Amino acid sequence: MESPGCPGGSQSNCRLCDKNKENLFAGDVCKVAAKKRKKDFYNKNTKSQFVYQEKWIYVQKESTRERHGYCTLGEAFNRLDFSSAIQDIQRFNYVAKLLQLIAKSQLPSLSGAAQKNYFNILEKIVRKVLEDQHNPRLIKDLLQDLSSTLCALTRSMGKSVLVGNINIWVFRLETILNWQQQLNNLQIPKQLSNGVTLRDLPLDMQNNILYKFSDACDIINLGQTTPTLHMLSEDRHLWKKLCQFHFAEKQFCRHLILSERGHVDWKLMYFTLQKYYPKREQYGDTLHFCRHCSILFWKDSGHPCTANDPDTCLMPVSPQHFIDLFKF
Repeated sequence: MESPGCPGGSQSNCRLCDKNKENLFAGDVCKVAAKKRKKDFYNKNTKSQFVYQEKWIYVQKESTRERHGYCTLGEAFNRLDFSSAIQDIQRFNYVAKLLQLIAKSQLPSLSGAAQKNYFNILEKIVRKVLEDQHNPRLIKDLLQDLSSTLCALTRSMGKSVLVGNINIWVFRLETILNWQQQLNNLQIPKQLSNGVTLRDLPLDMQNNILYKFSDACDIINLGQTTPTLHMLSEDRHLWKKLCQFHFAEKQFCRHLILSERGHVDWKLMYFTLQKYYPKREQYGDTLHFCRHCSILFWKDSGHPCTANDPDTCLMPVSPQHFIDLFKF
């Protein structure tokens, strides 16, 4: 007896019809899923372009009629595009210092989104250093501070000092320790050159190069390369200038250190003073804040300022000042 509605008139053909219906249904599902993926991909790209199109953010500490909600560190990471900023050699140290300050004091206050953005940027920084061997000492210091803070905080998880699952933070700590190991094993290749090298330069030119440095570790490391540079790196006038660059004269008087000959030991003074006072910060490029518009931005990106004379409203923002802007 033929099955009603079955063109073939057999039970096997009826099962075939059911199978065809299933295939049609599966095909419809695949089409819907494909459309959804395409829509999600478009929205994701559109959103990313919108986020990075204008590299500035309005900084507010309370809701108003005109603007609702609060700006956060996580939002600032996206809007100011720190991921691209680390590719700029003039901004690299600035972003690294900012992450270091956050590692020292702000980890418990980071939201889930801010945590994700923070560690994404940190990973890009580490990968960049491993690839081009640029300034590994700075990133080693950053990771050391971050691992020390995390070790202390994870031991206090009973007090709920960190936002998020403890297992995520333990995994992040393991990742940081792995990065530290990779940086410790980093071998910077020697540059082969048939031209003029540093040791071939006249003595006064080598001395002038040393006087351009603002970091004591760079002076000491360069002084270890040749006997001549070692002699120049120990010059007391060089260390006096370094002290005067980083510290105030009043601070000298409080920690005056004399040598056996009765002269001021400026090298020892420098390392003594840095224990008590912060060193002067120097960056190739910094974020700027407009006092008129309350907008934070990279200076070369600009912002929609409504002041008659915008330049008079601008002020450079140090990494510490940046963090203070987001303390509520």
